[in-house]
Amino acid sequence: MDQKYMAGAAADGEGAGRRRFLAIATGAATAAGLGAVGGCANGAGDSDSGGTGSGAGSTSESAAPGRKPPAGGAHGFDVKAENARPGHADWPVTKAGPARAIEGFSDRVSVLPGESFGLHVSTTAPRFTVSAYRMGWYGGARARLVWRSEALPGARQPEHTVDAGTRMVRTRWTRTATVGTKDWPEGCYLLRLDAQGGEGRRFVPLTVRSATTAGRTVVVNAVATWQAYNRWGGYGSYDGPSGGFASRSLAVSFDRPYDYDDGAGLFLVYEAPLVALAERLGIPLAYTTTTDVAREKRLLEGASAVLSLGHDEYWSPEQRERFTAARDAGTNIAILGANCCFRRIRLEPSDLGPDRTLVCYKSSYAQDPGFKRGHPPTVDFRSAPGADPESSLLGVIYDGYPVDAPYVVTNPGHWLFEGTGAKAGDRFEHLVGVEYDKVDTGFPTPRPIEILAHSPVVCEGRPSHQDTAYYTAPGGAGVFATGTMRWVEALDATGDGRSGRNHGLDARSGALTTRVTENLLRVFAAGPAGRTHPAQDNVKAVYGSS
Repeated sequence: MDQKYMAGAAADGEGAGRRRFLAIATGAATAAGLGAVGGCANGAGDSDSGGTGSGAGSTSESAAPGRKPPAGGAHGFDVKAENARPGHADWPVTKAGPARAIEGFSDRVSVLPGESFGLHVSTTAPRFTVSAYRMGWYGGARARLVWRSEALPGARQPEHTVDAGTRMVRTRWTRTATVGTKDWPEGCYLLRLDAQGGEGRRFVPLTVRSATTAGRTVVVNAVATWQAYNRWGGYGSYDGPSGGFASRSLAVSFDRPYDYDDGAGLFLVYEAPLVALAERLGIPLAYTTTTDVAREKRLLEGASAVLSLGHDEYWSPEQRERFTAARDAGTNIAILGANCCFRRIRLEPSDLGPDRTLVCYKSSYAQDPGFKRGHPPTVDFRSAPGADPESSLLGVIYDGYPVDAPYVVTNPGHWLFEGTGAKAGDRFEHLVGVEYDKVDTGFPTPRPIEILAHSPVVCEGRPSHQDTAYYTAPGGAGVFATGTMRWVEALDATGDGRSGRNHGLDARSGALTTRVTENLLRVFAAGPAGRTHPAQDNVKAVYGSS
């Protein structure tokens, strides 16, 4: 076995520095602090270091495979018509209030339009309201109020417990309200919980998913990764209260609020800017989550393209199988981040329903009762046993963190750079970070593959390169990978970058990433990109070897 396939497991124990990863990646820490954070392990791993009303209804089962497309024509949901409706710019949480003033979670990660879900809310306020905001473009408002509840009675729910074996946080909160989604359009939602009198506000994310994706570009919310990084209750997939890797949760539950971004999880930083851009373009869109893709074997059949957004690290084998099958059938794939498809997970039920427990033992996979029963090891995809490096699907391979480096254009004549004005050697400060990918033919690499940007980086003293790459598959699909986790974040970058906002990304980076993403989405929405835009392999020209 190639030692490089083994390196991820070896790096797994260096998890102490990973505690600060999320803060750095999302901008709560500055680039100047990068040197103090451990993690770059020879590229092998990330070191672990509306109307109003109460809306009632009952939860129904998922759509059966082969369900007829929804009304609205061959492409289903009319994104242009939806975004022509007035938006509501008052959606953000501006006054979060005390830590436990109000918080909650949905007992379903996603629902089909018209289905119901339960809200489990804990609050110190006597009453609260729920506002459902559909996230999109809406003339720049970024959201539309689709529904608002009447005032609901509030109560403080019991304290959570921690499972002794897996250190999984459990809440066992009672259902506070049942919410129906009649007349809610497909899309990505943030439900805002408002405690009476303004004592606190928090978000609860929800996807109103599409029953079919045929002929559409599919936005896939990376809910498994959101949950792995969730430390509500003091434990997540990287550490526990002690801050050490050994105290991490071996399994995490969706039956708890998200602690980051006022309850929004990773959606606002890594996904919302892309959703806004795609909806502004008006291309036919569908919406789903990583758990839905894993569960529904035929969900991606006939899709024009599938989008993996800014941080989509935790994948089940079933999700990977669905993406690979879609690619092989001619569906385009876009990886708009880095460190994608890195951790192999298993989804299990919780007390509230299927697929609500995420199991990932990492380097301790041999202790996993599921592995002992014959399930695949929940270790990094590239690691033994059963090594299957992510590069065979993505074209690029994860190479390390943390870095903060300029993005360097190598192939400005490529169709993806059309209209950007970019020239060979142009640099875009801070666009490479905090994690990055590269083309490395020492791992399985589909060919032909084109490198569009080849950016020098130094990761804790180790020189390397970040690559943006595009390859075409025999079935006609085009597969694009940005190779940097800041791509989606950069879509919102403005000004000169001196404020430090968005990691110092400036308007030049915002304009570049926006135009490249527009070019990508338009071509990918039109059908198999490999037939109209075949890749021209340039690995030897860039790296000096094939």
